[in-house]
Amino acid sequence: MPPTPISIDIGLLEEIPETSIVAHAPGWTLFKNLYMANGTLYIVSSEPRKSNFPQIRMMISTGLLAENNPQNIAMREPTDQEMQIISQQDAALKWGGDVAKNERNRIWTIEGNTLLVNEPWQFLNHYYHFVAELMLGAWAFLYGAFNPLANNQPISSINWPSQNYKPPPLSRVMFIHASSEDWRDKPGFNSYFLRAAFPSLTVEVSNDWDDRVASTFVPWGTPNKSLERRASRAWHFPLVLLSDRSAAFRGEQCGSKTQRIAAESWEFMLQNGGIDVFGGWWNSVREAVLKFAGTEGLEDNTAAQLPLVQKDTKNPQSLLPLPKQVTITYISRQGVRRHLVPEDHDALVLALQQLVKRKRAENKNWALKVVQPELLSKEEQIQIASETTIMLGVHGNGLTHLVLMKPNQLSSVIEIFYPGGFAHDYEWTGRALGIRHFTVWNDTYVSPIRSYLSTVFTDTEWR
Repeated sequence: MPPTPISIDIGLLEEIPETSIVAHAPGWTLFKNLYMANGTLYIVSSEPRKSNFPQIRMMISTGLLAENNPQNIAMREPTDQEMQIISQQDAALKWGGDVAKNERNRIWTIEGNTLLVNEPWQFLNHYYHFVAELMLGAWAFLYGAFNPLANNQPISSINWPSQNYKPPPLSRVMFIHASSEDWRDKPGFNSYFLRAAFPSLTVEVSNDWDDRVASTFVPWGTPNKSLERRASRAWHFPLVLLSDRSAAFRGEQCGSKTQRIAAESWEFMLQNGGIDVFGGWWNSVREAVLKFAGTEGLEDNTAAQLPLVQKDTKNPQSLLPLPKQVTITYISRQGVRRHLVPEDHDALVLALQQLVKRKRAENKNWALKVVQPELLSKEEQIQIASETTIMLGVHGNGLTHLVLMKPNQLSSVIEIFYPGGFAHDYEWTGRALGIRHFTVWNDTYVSPIRSYLSTVFTDTEWR
């Protein structure tokens, strides 16, 4: 873990510190020394015209609500109001003090490490988009950016960082375009997860951002230059991760392949050796939530790790331990809008019960849980997810709990879609966390390792 930076009062410096980028992928940019004035983010560079900074459109957008039409797409392209690259001299003219008069610079530091979220509320109030996209992507980026083993090569599965390694802690998250209610989902899992995973985190919302913008605004028609100079000021972010959904969709991984903003973060850090291939980088977040929910002390559902040299390294999941018990959790949606027809639901439950009965007759430790999440407390849902080996259900928000599963050699998610329907939500998320994903349409399934499904279910049982 990098040393804690020494707090420096920028107001007393003769030269305004330059901006640098720790890491960048479309929609995810980790800055040192980023500035904000009047709602505009400023990159300060000694040579702005020769700058090697990424294209601004790959870092930020206007943050407008996203609609899938050419007019809206064009309106989300950034302007100078969203971000500018300026010289240190121009920064000094805007916010610098007069050294001859012993004046301080009019720059005020927002201490700590910030996650700055520049996306509309329309995606933030959904458990999947909030946790499995925004939070998962942010953690992958922070974990990978500061990983001491990152070396521009895919990280070796056996070359783990020290268990004491953690990225710099987040001090706050700022939702530029969301109110205090806009980032909360109806079941309440967004706020629960955020507080459980990051207990000391401060949350600022759109009203707070507006306050910060207003405090740097210079009214038009300021009577004289002296008053104008005293009114102009900027906020300084010593370390800030800027997340932007529209910018992520301009990248190949998100825009062309998965439609998941976290895919840009995950793929970049995977290729640069910052994270492992089976979800170990997510362990500390998951364990923090499990501990908060009271599952600490439950018996670990994994066996001892086998020697890695005996494993098939072409299949990263084979590097994980075997489960002591195989627990199938069927997340039933029979009480909500998108669900199976009653007869098919009953037939599926019966097939699952018969399968577990046969496995037990073979002296195998298998179990089945059929649950309706909306009837359970958050703690009960989290405990069930932590004990699950195979999660099964109709496409829906309940499958987001896969982020709380403890990956092992058999960890899988089986997702049932209506004919013709498909989304990359849980297929991509499972893959990022070392969990196999199987897609089912009626009597047809698609899997990354087709033969594996036959060891769990037969085609006849699915029909």
